[in-house]
Amino acid sequence: MIDILLVPIALVIILVMLHSYFGMEILKRGIIFTDLAIAQFAALGSSVSLGYFHEEHFYILTLSFALLSAFLIAFASTRKLHLEAFIGILYVLGASGIMMVLSHSAEGMEHFKSLLASDILFTPPNEVFKSAIIYSFIALALYFLYPKLRGFFKELLFFSLLAITVTSSVSLAGVFVVFVLLIAPPFVALSLNFKKPLLGSFFFGWFFSISAIVISYYYDLPTGYSIVFLGAFLTAILVLITSKRET
Repeated sequence: MIDILLVPIALVIILVMLHSYFGMEILKRGIIFTDLAIAQFAALGSSVSLGYFHEEHFYILTLSFALLSAFLIAFASTRKLHLEAFIGILYVLGASGIMMVLSHSAEGMEHFKSLLASDILFTPPNEVFKSAIIYSFIALALYFLYPKLRGFFKELLFFSLLAITVTSSVSLAGVFVVFVLLIAPPFVALSLNFKKPLLGSFFFGWFFSISAIVISYYYDLPTGYSIVFLGAFLTAILVLITSKRET
């Protein structure tokens, strides 16, 4: 049992750390659905690869679509418009595009289900290793380069790095898993007023994702959806219990 669980647990440990940072920044900006929109565009790119190129150019197309959405969001953030509404439009654009592209594919619905939440229980170790390398370079760029930029270029770098992160994460875990790992940990950490919110995000994210992996293994449940359900459930309960009544 331990051998089977080690790889997915290692994967979610890595995912939670980087995604919690991005999630914290997204919550500060007040644009909650940014990651969903980028993830949907990344998923649209992978669907185009499946629907029209027999899964050739998979990573290039997935990353290209994700970067396109990142550029559009970064550009929109410099304009006077309702940014959250614009991001919502991008989300439904990507989601509808996926359904249109996959409508004539025999494997379409199965691919669509895996795009939403993959069964990470059987993730190959080499995929985790490759993702760890990608995430390491992203973390270095966030630490050394991001603070030195200003204005549009700073926003463009942030959303581009988020797009690269999401591209890798969607192929490994799925759109819904990416969203819950980005938003749930920092949402709880900020709601509970942790002294070190990022560290609190890590521990909460690790707790519910590792718990969900173990539960899904013992009860033969889909791992990705188990992570999403448990993370969303615990977040909703904790936030409601600890929130103050509006006066």
